[in-house]
Amino acid sequence: MTNQAPSPVPSPVLLGSLDTELKTIQAMVKIYCRDHHGPTLCDSCRDFLHYAHTRLDRCPYGENKPTCRICPIHCYKADYKALSRTIMRYSGPRMLLRHPILAIRHLIAEKRPVPEKPQDKASNRHKRKALEAENTRNQKPETRNQKR
Repeated sequence: MTNQAPSPVPSPVLLGSLDTELKTIQAMVKIYCRDHHGPTLCDSCRDFLHYAHTRLDRCPYGENKPTCRICPIHCYKADYKALSRTIMRYSGPRMLLRHPILAIRHLIAEKRPVPEKPQDKASNRHKRKALEAENTRNQKPETRNQKR
């Protein structure tokens, strides 16, 4: 059994490409934090990761999300956006050495065209809640009573 630190980002589950994007952001933040703040993830970087996770979960583009840099919807608050730029400018070049597959996937994603308009209820959050509701409906009544 390995001693791994708990994940810096809480669950809800991100679907498809959003999960890959979260892994990319996590890798970038870990590189930045380790080189600037110390060997363990600091509170401000953990807070940023939590914020980025929430933004990914609620992105109106859902799994068709363009990279944040080319997205026409600016959903990050100004201070988080500035921190994101700082982290990515520092970590981006280092990603090619430490996480080459994630880095190349991200570079390819930046070349994809931006979808014109997000569909209604396309966000990961809407899909996740719909799946949870469907799973709850599909549970046997006995199972639902056991959870209470």
